[in-house]
Amino acid sequence: MLFGCFDDGRLAAQLGGERFTVTYLLLGTEAEAREKAGFICVEQTVEFPVHLLPEGHIPGEIVGKIISFEKAAEGKYRLVVSYAEEIAAGEITQFINVLFGNSSILPGILVERFDLGKGMLSCFKGPRFGMEKLRELLGEPESPLVFSALKPMGLSAYDFADCAYRMAKGGINIIKDDHGLADQRFAPFDERIRLCGEAVAKANAQTGRHTIYVPNVSAPGGETFRRARYAKEHGAGGLLVIPGLVGFGTMQELALDDEIALPIFCHPAFLGSYLVNEGGFSCACLLGQLARLAGADGSIFPNFMGRFSLTKEQCVSIQEAGREPMGELKTMFACPAGGMSAAILPKAVETYGKDIILLMGGGLFDMGSDLEKNSQAFVRLIKSLV
Repeated sequence: MLFGCFDDGRLAAQLGGERFTVTYLLLGTEAEAREKAGFICVEQTVEFPVHLLPEGHIPGEIVGKIISFEKAAEGKYRLVVSYAEEIAAGEITQFINVLFGNSSILPGILVERFDLGKGMLSCFKGPRFGMEKLRELLGEPESPLVFSALKPMGLSAYDFADCAYRMAKGGINIIKDDHGLADQRFAPFDERIRLCGEAVAKANAQTGRHTIYVPNVSAPGGETFRRARYAKEHGAGGLLVIPGLVGFGTMQELALDDEIALPIFCHPAFLGSYLVNEGGFSCACLLGQLARLAGADGSIFPNFMGRFSLTKEQCVSIQEAGREPMGELKTMFACPAGGMSAAILPKAVETYGKDIILLMGGGLFDMGSDLEKNSQAFVRLIKSLV
């Protein structure tokens, strides 16, 4: 007997019977899709020859169970698999591993969505602020919020601080580092954060508004947390996190840290290959459900009218995933970006409505030579559209 010490009764006592489901879209013929379905159930759990498993609860409960399998379109099949809650261990990293660990290596598999029960949802706190508290923080109860980015890379920390000051004077709600700003020698992190924090605070004192500065804290290992704490100490009002670089687990820890206690904005850099190919994740799952589960208060994504390839349906699905019922988790703002301009803002507001954060980066600079006036015009246009 391979597993002479195995105690099925002990395992049974540790399983509560609650399960969560994951919906996959499988590409290929029906025979190929059914083979992938069986592969997923095993590879996402035991990763072991099924015929060698001891009888009882390992094949009966630990191995994934096919709930449904149906044709979605020509050459596409929708699969729903349920998993025992215990195999995710209450951890975001292991949960993602169960969603799409080894199966991510096989082509033609896309994770469409997941559905969690109360037990699993109780393991996650989600956004610290959420849409309602973020509006309260910014003093903007109804209108769409406006977001911009410090650009271009190559400016000095003093130049970025000047841009931040003028944007804040002009009424921009949230000013973030461009995602490529890190600790480059031409604008070192500590200096940039200190100067930009001071600049935004000065503008707020003059205007009476509450603009926040959101630096990019994504860095190797523990440096991410050092930068986050430094940013908090020097006036940052939120944090930009790139989970494709630092991991969703790191983003979750930042959101949970009571000493930091700042809104988290998720940036999609490095996640594109999961989103724009036939396999990977749906936009709603990765940038909506998963970002929210890991604590993002806002999820930045490339708008369908910008310079990237997401469709209108994909973009709207991210917004819907950020607002759908998800246990006690707070809702999350969708933040369309990537090529936004004054010309397409009316269509954006028509598409997303008022509960949105509209991010215009380079387009804000392109509106004229006076950044403060450009910011004022951006804000006026948004308010005129609702």
